[in-house]
Formats: sequence, structure tokens, C-alpha cells
Amino acid sequence: MFPKLLSYIAFLILVYVLIVGLIGNVPARPILNETIRNLYFHVPMWFSMFGLLSIGLANSIKYLASGNPVNDLKAESYITVGVVVGVLGLLTGMIWAKYTWGAWWVSDPKLNGSAITLLMYAAYFVLRSSLPNQILKAKLSNVYSIIAYVMWIVFLIILPRITDSLHPGNGGNPGFSNYDLDSNMKMVFYPAVIGWFLLTVWISTITFRIKKLAL
Repeated sequence: MFPKLLSYIAFLILVYVLIVGLIGNVPARPILNETIRNLYFHVPMWFSMFGLLSIGLANSIKYLASGNPVNDLKAESYITVGVVVGVLGLLTGMIWAKYTWGAWWVSDPKLNGSAITLLMYAAYFVLRSSLPNQILKAKLSNVYSIIAYVMWIVFLIILPRITDSLHPGNGGNPGFSNYDLDSNMKMVFYPAVIGWFLLTVWISTITFRIKKLAL
């Protein structure tokens, strides 16, 4: 059960992030200009996706170890919301790319890797919907989710760091924390990370409760 107080806190934090993030002062950086405000949305979404998929992974492992269907439902719920947040992160990243790199999509290992891994997780849902046997569906889909998570690490964390990449913090490029974040932005960015994560965990718990009631 997700504490109701935390859902209120998440809502208040994100209202603060939305208002201050859109009208607050940001540093004037070449090329980035006002698009640097996307940092409050795009990056926390990806952080939230990482957290949700990690929780989904933990529940997949728990299911395979115990056979408890509750863990299977939790894994599906967290992965579902994680993928939705990942798609939103991908879309906000495309908007950012258009205004900073001049195109909606460029041949960048992190962008390509994000598309591949989201498609891999899409296959997770296809697998679950194609198997009528509940036990077989749970076993195969949770094994697959572990594989998809490992590939997610490879495509989004490992490969972009060892190859040429336009993405900050990858391919030898410095991360935002090294040259772009000033004190004003930190006062919005860090709460944004907390707020987005709390919100998505709350949505995941609601999704789990709905799926549990549908059994």
C-alpha cells in the first residue's frame, strides 16, 4: 500500500516543478537556451523508468523463486508504468533533440538503444497476452523481463559510454551536473526526480490493485 501522504507530497512537488521549472531563472547556455528546462522533465522520467523497471525486476525474481502470483502482478504493474514513463521520456528527448541537434531523431547509440529496449519491453506484453495458461505466462514473461532488463543496461548504460555519443554524460561528453546546473536549477531538478519517482510508484501501486481485483 502506497501511503496517501506520499501521493500528496508527489503532487505538490510536481506542481512546484511545473511552475518554477517553466518560469524560473535558468542559465543561458549556447545551443540549449530555454530548452534546458526540459531537464526537469526528460531526465527525471528516465530515472523513474529505471527505478520502476528495477522494482519490476526484483518482483520477477521473487516470482520465479516463490511462484507467488502477487509478485507476478507487481512485476507486470511496475513494468507497465515504467514503459509508459519511458515512452514519455523518449518523446521529451525527441523534442529536445529537435531544438538542440536540429532533428527529431539522430543516429545516436543512446537514442537507438532506448528505442530497441522499449521495443523489447513491448514484446513482454505481447508474450503475456499470447499465452492463455496463467502459470506458463507468468514463468515465461518473468524470465523474459530479466533478459530485457539486462539488455536495457547494455543498450542504455554500457554501450553509450564506450562509443561516440551526442548525449550528455556519454561518449566522453560531460554530464549536466558538471557544467550546466546552477543553484537555481538544482532547487528544481532534485525535487523533480523525487516527485516523478513518487508519482510513478503511486500509479504503479494503483495499477497493481486494479489487476489484483480483476483476478
